[in-house]
Amino acid sequence: MPKAILGGIEIEVDEDGFIQEPEKWNKEVAEDLAKIENAYPLTEDHWKVVNYLREYYLKFEIAPPIRMLCKQTGFDLKKIYELFPSGPAKGACKIAGLPKPTGCV
Repeated sequence: MPKAILGGIEIEVDEDGFIQEPEKWNKEVAEDLAKIENAYPLTEDHWKVVNYLREYYLKFEIAPPIRMLCKQTGFDLKKIYELFPSGPAKGACKIAGLPKPTGCV
């Protein structure tokens, strides 16, 4: 498994750059991932999405459906793509330290 230096620490990542050691995720890791995903600097709106994704994932062990993400954050899909140009799955979930989503987001 490849490794990357994110937030000053070495973390295993998959072939798409999703971290494989979620316990190592922190704000600095998120900011380094945001630079890779062209979503840097992270604004309050970015953190609203990232924090919602993390909270949902920690509760249900899956990424939320995109419709729920939009409803709970108050952002429409266009806004999500403005914040995360590579999209909610590839960009937002990666920055939030979630594993690569298999479905909805």
